[in-house]
Amino acid sequence: MSRRPDLLPGPVGREPRSVLGEPPGRRVEDVAAAVRAVVALPDVTDVPLPGSGRTAGRWALLRALARWDVAAGRLVEAHLDAAAILAELGGAPVLPGQVWAVWAAEPPGPAVAATPGPDGWTLRGRKPWCSGAAASTHALVTATADDGRRLFAVPLADRDRTRPVPGGWAAAGMAQTQTWSVDLDDAPAVPVGGPRAYLDRAGFWHGGVGVAACWLGGADAVLAPLAARAASGRLDPHGLAHLGAAAAAVHAAGAVLAAAAADVDADPHDAAGAEVVARRARAVVEHAATTVLDRVGRALGAAPLCLDAGHARRVEDLTVYLRQSHAERDLEVLGTLVAASLAGSLAGAAS
Repeated sequence: MSRRPDLLPGPVGREPRSVLGEPPGRRVEDVAAAVRAVVALPDVTDVPLPGSGRTAGRWALLRALARWDVAAGRLVEAHLDAAAILAELGGAPVLPGQVWAVWAAEPPGPAVAATPGPDGWTLRGRKPWCSGAAASTHALVTATADDGRRLFAVPLADRDRTRPVPGGWAAAGMAQTQTWSVDLDDAPAVPVGGPRAYLDRAGFWHGGVGVAACWLGGADAVLAPLAARAASGRLDPHGLAHLGAAAAAVHAAGAVLAAAAADVDADPHDAAGAEVVARRARAVVEHAATTVLDRVGRALGAAPLCLDAGHARRVEDLTVYLRQSHAERDLEVLGTLVAASLAGSLAGAAS
């Protein structure tokens, strides 16, 4: 019996391009079609859940998909995160043909209001930062109810009640994700878990490491032309130094992701520990991806950015995607957690 194609990288795996073909172009329609095709693949429908004992395989698949195409990988990551959230909080399973998004941004301003009624819950308000606004069939949406912030499953077929608001995205990077606002007009919704259940769980942090795996895949893709030039013997000593620094950073980030996966599998329900693991891994991967962007640009100069549309798009996409990190704000929280841990260790040693 022949072995089915496997997206997981490694000695027995196959790269996404050998399974999926060339990455989609710049048209949002191409990326949306690619996402629909990817979420139907056996490797994706059967991907292990975080904490299942095979978390490293899950994150390796996300890394490989983002290496194939950053925008498509970002949307598939959200779909898989939604499936994991539904499984963890007792929601209905993801069905074939569905493409799920997770719309949980809560910037300053009026929040989406959730109201219970005799026929169930409804949501009203404008939800910002909705990636996959036009391409998704369903979304998990955070909204504010009388008893606190809740998560809801929302079908998007009725566009009179779930209207994407095109425009407002000025950047070329990640434009293919159609990250728009969505107006919810008494949209029917099904609660998933209780108040704060979405936030107060280890899986929230596991999903954050999945995003970092995609960042690293994007860094792999940006690094590829520098590696190709080195393989052809066309790098000067400065270029080789940049390649060495970038390759070391990527390798270190990959090792941190592997260690984070082992930590998650060892204790999948430890939310406090998962936060430290996730924040640490995201910081390391962000640093590695930033190093790659800087080193590749300095080594290759302006030509690939100006003349190679595929490379230019990968740089643009990764630059925008990395800003899902909150930079020094996230590092401050990580430092606070580390300091508290060190203080606890010192107190325990002194007692």
